[in-house]
Amino acid sequence: MITVSTDGSCLRNPGGPSGWAWVNHHGPTASGGIAAGTNQVAELTAVLRAIEAHPGDEPLVIESDSQYAIKCASEWVVGWKRKGWRTASGSPVQNLALVQGIERAITARSGPVRFVWVRGHVGNYYNEQADLLAGAAARDVSREAAMPAMAAAELAGPTSDTLF
Repeated sequence: MITVSTDGSCLRNPGGPSGWAWVNHHGPTASGGIAAGTNQVAELTAVLRAIEAHPGDEPLVIESDSQYAIKCASEWVVGWKRKGWRTASGSPVQNLALVQGIERAITARSGPVRFVWVRGHVGNYYNEQADLLAGAAARDVSREAAMPAMAAAELAGPTSDTLF
């Protein structure tokens, strides 16, 4: 059995730089950034990337502190698909591309996928590692976005209020 912890981070929710991460309890890790997202987008991206990174027939357990991501991937998706990707109230499913991507990744995987909720920020080692990686990825994206603006200001030279 493969056990992977996932997490997402958003520096300014909604619309801020975001990061996602997964940590295999006996192997590698991965993380990445999103220029502008939400907590939910980051959490769902982490789940999707974890499933894609662990193909095969060995059972996969995904631990997450996001009940939203777990329910999207394991409970709500069944009804949403049956209703033409609409919620119980008839409105469109939020984050549809990610939810559909997770559903396809689970279907394409020969082994079963199971989800386990873990309480976040209480010292669970793998959850904490995923949280650190997701936060670092979000900060990296934020710094990268700031770099072109700083470079443009430096190229422009001093402003009139700095001249004598």
